[in-house]
Amino acid sequence: MKEMKRKKVWKEKYAFGEEDHDKAVRAIASKLGVSEWFAVLLYNRGYHTPEEAERFLKLEQENFHDPYLLADMDRAVERIFRAVEDHEKIYIYGDYDVDGVTSVTALYLYLRELGCDVGIKIPKREGEGYGVSCAAIDALASEGTTLIITVDTGITANDEVLYAKELGVDFVITDHHECRTELPQACAVVNPHRPDCPYPFKELAGVGVVFKLLCACEIKRCRDMERPIIDGIRRVCMNYADLTAIGTIADVMPVIDENRMIISLGLKLMENTSRQGLRALIEASSRRGSDDTPKKITSGLIGFGVAPRINAAGRIGDATVAVRLLLEEDEERAQIAAEELCEINRHRQAEENEISIEAYQKIENSFDPENDLVIVLDSNHWHQGIIGIVASRITEKYGLPSILISFDPLTEEDHPLDDGKGSGRSIKGMNLVEALNYCDDLLLKYGGHELAAGLTIKRANLEKFRQKINEYAKNHLNEDIFRICIDADCAIRMKNVTMQLAKELLLLEPFGTGNLAPIFMMRDVTVKKMTSIGSGKHTRLLLEQDGVCMTALYFGVALEELGFTLGDVIDVLFHIDINDYKNVQSVQMILQDARIAERYSDELDRQKNRYAEVHSGALFSVAEEILPERSDFARVYKTLRHESRAGICFLNVRDMLRLINAVPGEEPMNYVKLKYILRVFHELQLCEVEEIQPDVYQFRIFFNASKTNIEKSSILKKLKSQCADLH
Repeated sequence: MKEMKRKKVWKEKYAFGEEDHDKAVRAIASKLGVSEWFAVLLYNRGYHTPEEAERFLKLEQENFHDPYLLADMDRAVERIFRAVEDHEKIYIYGDYDVDGVTSVTALYLYLRELGCDVGIKIPKREGEGYGVSCAAIDALASEGTTLIITVDTGITANDEVLYAKELGVDFVITDHHECRTELPQACAVVNPHRPDCPYPFKELAGVGVVFKLLCACEIKRCRDMERPIIDGIRRVCMNYADLTAIGTIADVMPVIDENRMIISLGLKLMENTSRQGLRALIEASSRRGSDDTPKKITSGLIGFGVAPRINAAGRIGDATVAVRLLLEEDEERAQIAAEELCEINRHRQAEENEISIEAYQKIENSFDPENDLVIVLDSNHWHQGIIGIVASRITEKYGLPSILISFDPLTEEDHPLDDGKGSGRSIKGMNLVEALNYCDDLLLKYGGHELAAGLTIKRANLEKFRQKINEYAKNHLNEDIFRICIDADCAIRMKNVTMQLAKELLLLEPFGTGNLAPIFMMRDVTVKKMTSIGSGKHTRLLLEQDGVCMTALYFGVALEELGFTLGDVIDVLFHIDINDYKNVQSVQMILQDARIAERYSDELDRQKNRYAEVHSGALFSVAEEILPERSDFARVYKTLRHESRAGICFLNVRDMLRLINAVPGEEPMNYVKLKYILRVFHELQLCEVEEIQPDVYQFRIFFNASKTNIEKSSILKKLKSQCADLH
């Protein structure tokens, strides 16, 4: 099975011309003192008034929502402070991913500050699996634990919470995963996705919910001490925004509202972090500079450098290794621990590649794309901590939802009662949790988000599950899965891509899901220069429009993969970037996609259809410029001769038209006329011309050929007979 060939569709979010929208954009630009182009970007992100836009840009801590708007937050704070006052034994129960690790670390540090007797429990993927278990509750209760606080987990632990009650252990649940119909009967269940929760921002990560819990605790302390509430909020921001930012970025939460403020604050804190473990991990991830050199910490460095290393601990080992690193205060021990995480990550990468190769083979050999829309694969030896990453690879490669399941055999032979742990990734249009809910009768456990989820299943139910989830997919996926929709903020002319606009864009950072880096569309630009860079992996272009030229970088696309060449008129999608070379700044374009200009390709398609009609005998008029004259034959012959002397013997029709029409002062030649000229050349053997593929010709010029009367051509005679004006 090959990667799904999906058509790319460009969509323009904003086009000037609607009076009400344009008026709002002008008002934002005027009040904030920014360009109208930048105001469009704010408008596209949902900020339709100057006040909304200003609030978005300011990133002020006073703009955080009241944490007590979260349902049960008051009960959670009350139970925690009662445990503090009574010196109860508290355990934090977390998940083993980055969100869980940072959640555990932040809450542990805070409770230790309060003087609590607090421990950490993160189950291992192998042997224990995801979520709260009765076995773990037994172990914690035996230590005298009376309060368990879950972070980034627990929302589906209904039975486990009831079991804990029988042992005299209370639960406070903090989570952000989707809820079931019935919530656990805990002392408090803090989750913005609760149906009855009025909290205005639902997209917090698990560590984001912990961040709000700490804010609520600090508000209580400030009230008790009669201090300004904002002091408590600021203290939480200064002490925990870094950990919260890491978990939020790693969990790919939308970078909007509170998440954007948290990430912005957190990235700044990490540039000069006092956490020895985090500092060592950033160093190991970036390998740039020394500990004394401030680094530009970006969401990209966290998402693609720091987060995978933290994740690796929980995926193939013990997530508490990562927690201990984040808690480490000794510089030397921190560096050793950071290198240990890097080594674990390298091992994870190697195993990931092995599983990927095997999974791709299974898809090629057994997946039926004609009947199924969800790829469901299983194995007895895949590492449960890595199959989620491989599922992401598969979904990206094939454009379909995928679920990988690793079974733990009871015996040497496959047994119907074998437990399988699965991890899935979905695509826009199919909510994976809702799909799993449709298969609820076949699953032991499941949970997650719209695009990523986990499950547990018996081997006996595997085939029925495969059938049922594909049944759900067929009812919910539509033709959109065969298209890649790319949203451009707006179309812009090259003269408007200025340094002012490039610097204004910095105000939108940090970027991420929900606040993507702006993409602009530019139509009808001419390719003036093409250069291969990066050992042939990338391309640098010089583009021109309205007499203005600009450099464009196209990463990951080699010259031969462009689909256009010098002199072509193209449309591009791009980010605006500032190039700083030898302390001289200039604006450049970072291409995201490029294609032959739509208006030219549409006209070419129209002419192809017209050629097919004329070839089938349809009449045409002189005005259509289809019937070639002697001078037209000469122009084409001259072009082919020139290319032949340059050693070129293959050309497609589009390139021929570009070369022929590049001569100034000549009337443009169209597709239909050129096709007929080439047919006449072949018929009369004026030169060897053979169409080896649709619209691709191989040719050889006879430099000493004798003159031939073109009027002898039967093709030309028939064409003239179809010209209505000649009858």
